[in-house]
Amino acid sequence: MSEHRRKPPQAASGGRAAARRAAQQSSGRRAAPLHGAAAESPSDSDPHGEERPYGGRAEARRAAQRGSRRRVDSGGGGGGRGGGRRGTGGGGGHDGPGGPGKKRFIDYPRFGKHGWRRWLPSWRLTTSLCFGFLGTMMIGAFTAYAMVEVPDPQKAAEAQNNVYYWADGSQMVATGGETNRQIISIGQIPNHMEQAVVSAENKTFWKDSGVDPRGILRAALKMAQGGNTQGGSTITQQYVKNAHLGDQSQTFSRKFKELFISIKVGADMDKEEIMAGYLNTSFYGRNAYGIQAAARAYYDVDAEKLTPSQSAFLAAVLKGATYYDPAGSVENDPAATPAANLKRATERWRWILDEMVKDGGLSGAERDKYVAEGFPTPKPLKKSAQLSGQTGYLVSLAKANFLSKTKLSERELAAGGYQIHTTFKKDLVHKLTKAVDKVRKENIDAKKRPETDTHVQFGGASVDVKTGAIAAVYGGEDATTHFTNNADVTGAQVGSTFKPFVLAAAMRDGVRDPKLGAEQSASERTIIDPDKTIYNGKNKLKIKRYNGEVWQNEEGKEWLQVNDGDQSYKNINLREAMIVSANSPFVQLGMDIGIPQVREAAVDAGLLEKSLDPGNVPSFSIGISTPSAIRMAGSYATFAASGQQRDPYSVTKVLQDGKLIYSHKEQVRGAFPAAVADNVTDILKDVVEDEDGTGKNARIPGREVAGKTGTTDGNKSAWFVGYTPDLATAIDMYRLDDDENNKNRAFLEMFGTGGQEKIHGSSFPSEIWQLYMADAVKGTPVTTFPEPEQIGEAVWGGGASSPPPSPTEKESESATSSPSKEEEEEEKPTKDVDKPSPSNSCKEWEQWSCGPPGSDNGGNPGEPGGGDGKPTNSESSPSDGENGSGDNDGGEGDNGSGSVLGSRG
Repeated sequence: MSEHRRKPPQAASGGRAAARRAAQQSSGRRAAPLHGAAAESPSDSDPHGEERPYGGRAEARRAAQRGSRRRVDSGGGGGGRGGGRRGTGGGGGHDGPGGPGKKRFIDYPRFGKHGWRRWLPSWRLTTSLCFGFLGTMMIGAFTAYAMVEVPDPQKAAEAQNNVYYWADGSQMVATGGETNRQIISIGQIPNHMEQAVVSAENKTFWKDSGVDPRGILRAALKMAQGGNTQGGSTITQQYVKNAHLGDQSQTFSRKFKELFISIKVGADMDKEEIMAGYLNTSFYGRNAYGIQAAARAYYDVDAEKLTPSQSAFLAAVLKGATYYDPAGSVENDPAATPAANLKRATERWRWILDEMVKDGGLSGAERDKYVAEGFPTPKPLKKSAQLSGQTGYLVSLAKANFLSKTKLSERELAAGGYQIHTTFKKDLVHKLTKAVDKVRKENIDAKKRPETDTHVQFGGASVDVKTGAIAAVYGGEDATTHFTNNADVTGAQVGSTFKPFVLAAAMRDGVRDPKLGAEQSASERTIIDPDKTIYNGKNKLKIKRYNGEVWQNEEGKEWLQVNDGDQSYKNINLREAMIVSANSPFVQLGMDIGIPQVREAAVDAGLLEKSLDPGNVPSFSIGISTPSAIRMAGSYATFAASGQQRDPYSVTKVLQDGKLIYSHKEQVRGAFPAAVADNVTDILKDVVEDEDGTGKNARIPGREVAGKTGTTDGNKSAWFVGYTPDLATAIDMYRLDDDENNKNRAFLEMFGTGGQEKIHGSSFPSEIWQLYMADAVKGTPVTTFPEPEQIGEAVWGGGASSPPPSPTEKESESATSSPSKEEEEEEKPTKDVDKPSPSNSCKEWEQWSCGPPGSDNGGNPGEPGGGDGKPTNSESSPSDGENGSGDNDGGEGDNGSGSVLGSRG
């Protein structure tokens, strides 16, 4: 048998002890160098490597590897521990070949393991880590539990001022500071108030431990995802959240602290104390903290005198006063109108009464009695005297702007400690108010004309063209008596002030080819030249679809569009149609472009989608939508800024205790090419500068002004929106009952208001605009609008008469015959066709396309608009105001269903 197959010597006797002694003796002697096979056994080598086998390191490694394989096969090795029953063999223990090494206390990475097994924790190590982590958490939890304090409602009543600043940095007003709260005992809180809150908020309150782990995890998950965080769902946890009036930060540390406070509150306080604490610290809106302040703010009674019906409503308000106070809160959210809030509050009030019956807190008979009595309408909202005049409107506007840009809640803002810097210019706010008050005092007399001059409302807003900053607003006569901000929310239709968006869409998107389908690419559309594009301006024009089909509503009725004063203009270019505010051309133009494209142009300019009428009826193009004065001013500012759109804003920065927490970041969007916007401006300049222009009352000597009048169907609202190169301003006027709790409020007609036969945008609105803007720009540098470039092509559309003969035919006719006197009168322009304009490059033979608006160009003498070619608008006199201003004629209230044939305001 060869040397390398010889079995190692075995212990003769003695079992394990003898084997150990043999191993110790063997390891205590130095082995002599061997040759051949004997040298290859790693068990015969010195474990510390004092001597190397012959053959070098490579041969030693190979010998070690062969030795390792032999030990695996034989179950034992030369040195170290013998085989034994466990088959552990020799091999050096933890230190690998050669003998045992020093054992570590924490064996990680694991010694003696290779590859991924070296990094895999043993079960002992894993178990130890788990127990260590749990132990640390328990120690931390006990420490936190011992350190937190139970909330004190009296401390939670503390609050700080919110300070609002003018644009120049001077202080406007400080609000808050004295929180409207009075702590009362549980004995003063009616039992049915407790039952209403439990039924609405936490049905298991009287039995639960005060903590909802699922609610906490849900809130933590929302916070981790960046969403709005909410406290726990139990009343106990909400009470703890209320008590953190001075710390409303949405952080894990605060949530962690609240968790332990909730646990301690649940263990140390009885349920009656927790309920009293919750009701005394909750926010009910109207700056009321606590049930006593809420009872006074809504019903002017002490809390103990609340009825079950009133208690159910106050429980509903706890869900969010912004959306459940029937007085509305449009300053925080335009959707929180009085009508919408009343509907929400009524539904939740009824639901809470039903839940109280289910939970045994109210009998069915009592519930039926309260339902029969109806919703317990609260008293009207009263505002602080320091927010009187325009200040209240400015504060509510800035507050809403700030809250919409951050995750801060209304309740957190009410806690105070914020310094809010606004864009409002004190001098401009004063000048705008002075202009409105002057016109109102001189013209509106409710005692003299109660049937026509009551409920007259004005609103206005100014926006900086270069930044989008809201410089001034007029929200109403007094924010403490008239709560709706007329500059921000009106519901009044804008009328012909909408026409510039139609014109912009025609120059940006173009009109469709009648030979092609409804969906046409940009290359298939024709961009129009407003000076060379001719439309039919006839009164009672039959409106058609882009392809020539007569438009009909679902009832099969056609649309006959009328002009203000029943004026007919026949063939008229779009510049002149805008100057005299003819309706027919723009209604048909909107159909040729496509109402979706017109809507898109309005939104791109800066109007909100939700303020636009959702229908695709023809009258959409003449202003049946209801944008605010702020948004109208901002959208016209887009034209003034050569197509660069900036959303209006009112807050520049906000600090909390001196630390910056919000800063406005300007966002500029290219809404229209400069050529489009500048051409719109150039045409709106003519509306003001032209002698026949409806906006001529808005002229400011020495200043360039562009603008547009607007009057609506039924004469229920009138507007003037205009701008200089630096400031855009919108003024609106309408009649609407001040009582916002009146469920039947509706816009009233203004025929006879102010002693005028009819209110146009060119009357009181343009007068206010001119008084204010002339004062606003006084002393500022004189600036001019950019010169527009020529744009588009001539389009003969909208049912206009056939185009004239070609130049060759016209020259031939001129050579053979001279026109009659009647023909000369017919073709003679009523306006100077050489008047400079970006698109006016007419040659002699093209006079038809640049000719007079109102000229019949082939019409019958004696027809309205025919003869000498001058408009026969009976309302062109200065006393009557707007010269043919655009109406929503035949459109109001239709909302997509078509109009009565030939209807008008």
